[in-house]
Amino acid sequence: MGAIRIEGARTLFYKEVLRFWKVSFQTVGAPVLTAVLYLLIFGHVLEDHVKVYGTVGYTSFLIPGLVMMSVLQNAFANSSSSLIQSKITGNLVFLLVSPLSHWAWFLAYVGASMVRGLVVGLGVFAVTCWFAPPGLAQPLWILAFALLGAGMLGSLGVIAGLWAEKFDQMAAFQNFIIMPMTFLSGVFYSVHSLPPFWQGISHLNPFFYMIDGFRHGFFGVSDVSPWTSLAVVGSSFVLIAGLALALLRRGYKVRY
Repeated sequence: MGAIRIEGARTLFYKEVLRFWKVSFQTVGAPVLTAVLYLLIFGHVLEDHVKVYGTVGYTSFLIPGLVMMSVLQNAFANSSSSLIQSKITGNLVFLLVSPLSHWAWFLAYVGASMVRGLVVGLGVFAVTCWFAPPGLAQPLWILAFALLGAGMLGSLGVIAGLWAEKFDQMAAFQNFIIMPMTFLSGVFYSVHSLPPFWQGISHLNPFFYMIDGFRHGFFGVSDVSPWTSLAVVGSSFVLIAGLALALLRRGYKVRY
């Protein structure tokens, strides 16, 4: 039985990866193009007007933020869209009658989300680094925050996909929670450039620590200690992943 469940989890993971890869022009190519447009517009307008970390140019500063933003948004989109589509079309019943545990569901959906997020992030980096190579001061921090960030947003996508019952609810979750937290996390600016009140607000946003820690891996400097960022992001991942697992175990809004 254990071997069957492992094989089932692997098959579900493969199905989820194949689901987004079959339309990679939309799921990978479009986010890369969007990130390049952000870079061209903001980099061109602000390159000579904004300096961060002393000697780091604004375009170089912007690239890691765009890469991480793409990782987070696409990891969330993969698991959330897959679940809501399966619920609405009715094909989720085929998973419900299978002998898959909640762990198998979690590993397959979150694992596939991480793959999509990382693939898009690598695509964004490969294209944007031609404009202003940001350097690789401490690659292990880059890897750690990319994996944790993708896993956290993949888990959050599972929660959103289970909670939402129609596409309008999913769009509201993404537009009023994911997008604001992503754009207000320091992707386009250093929080030290903000007034004290807004700096305090930014430090309440876990997305800020993901962006800041990820950026530290490129430049070796950041707005807060990478160890602080790692603690916040790691704790957030454990909490969100634990909630996603609890909902899957209960069959929340998928078993009536």
